Amino acid sequence: MKLGGSVTDLNRKSKLQATRIRSASKWRLAWRNRDYYVLLIPGLLFLLLFKYTPLYGVLIAFQDFNIFEGIRGSEWVGLEQFHKLIQSDEFGRVFMNTLLISVYKIVLLFPVPVLIALVLNEVRLMFFKRTIQTIIYLPHFLSWVIISGLFVTILSTSGGLVNNIIQWFGGEPVSFFVSNDYFRSVVVFTAGWKESGWNAIVFIAAIAGIDQEQYEAAAIDGAGRIRRMLHISLPGILPTVVLMFILRLGSVLDAGTEQILTMYNPVVYETADVIGTFVYRIGLGKMDYSFSTAVGLFNSVVGFILIVSGNYISRKLLNRGIW
Repeated sequence: MKLGGSVTDLNRKSKLQATRIRSASKWRLAWRNRDYYVLLIPGLLFLLLFKYTPLYGVLIAFQDFNIFEGIRGSEWVGLEQFHKLIQSDEFGRVFMNTLLISVYKIVLLFPVPVLIALVLNEVRLMFFKRTIQTIIYLPHFLSWVIISGLFVTILSTSGGLVNNIIQWFGGEPVSFFVSNDYFRSVVVFTAGWKESGWNAIVFIAAIAGIDQEQYEAAAIDGAGRIRRMLHISLPGILPTVVLMFILRLGSVLDAGTEQILTMYNPVVYETADVIGTFVYRIGLGKMDYSFSTAVGLFNSVVGFILIVSGNYISRKLLNRGIW
C-alpha cells in the first residue's frame, strides 16, 4: 500500500511539475513576444468600446423603453416586443424581402469574385492585369450616395442611357427605381458592380499562395490554362471560398441597408423594405426603440445561428472529402 501510495504521489508531483513548466514556458514565450501583444491593445480597445459595451443596450428589447426614463427607469415587459414582432404582418413581408435579396446576392454575386480572381491569374501581361484590377477596385471606394445618384441618372426615364437604348430598339422607357418588378434587380446589379472587384482581392491573394511548381508540372504534362485553373487554382482556394461563404451566411439578413436606404422610396416598400431599413424607419421614424431593438436582436441571433450552422456543415463536408 505504501508502495502504491508513493507511486501515486510521485505521479501527482510529476504532473504538477510538468504543468508548472508548461505555464512558465508560456509566460516566457509571451514575454518574448510582448511587442506583438502591445500592438493588439488598440484593436482590443476598439472591440471593447464599440462592440461589447453597446451590448448593454440590448436590454431595450425587453422593455417598454422611454427615452426620458432611460434603460434603468423604463418598464420591463419581457418578451412582449418579440410577440409583437412575430405577429406583425409587416415584419413578415420585410423578412421575406431580406431573404430574397440576400439569396439573390449570394447565388448571383458570390461566384463573381472567384471567377474574377481565376481569370486575372491567367493574365500574363502585368500592365494590363494591374490596369484591370485598378478599374474593378475603384467602385468600392465610392459611397452608396454617389452610386445611387449615378445609377438614377443612367436609368432615368428622361434621357437615361439605358432607357435611350431601350427606346432605340423600339421599347418603352422603364422606371427602374419606382417599379416593384425591377427594383431588386437594380439592387443586386449595383451591389455586384460596386463590390465584386474588391471582394476578389481575398481570392487573388489565396491563388498567389499556391505553389507555382504545380503549375509548371501541369504545363509540362500538357495541361492547358483551363485545366490548370480547374485542377490547381480552384482546389487551392477552396478553403478560402468556404470560409468566405460561411462569413457571408452570417450576414444573410443584412441585405445592404445603406445601399437600399439611398435608393428606395415608399412606392417600392413592398419589395425593397428589408430588416435594416425597417429598423431605421420604426426606430427613428416612429421612435419605437424597443421594437426596433427587438428586430435587430432577432436579426443578430439568426445570423449567429446561420454562421455556426454553416461552419459545422462545411467542416463535416470537408472531413468527408466531399469538397
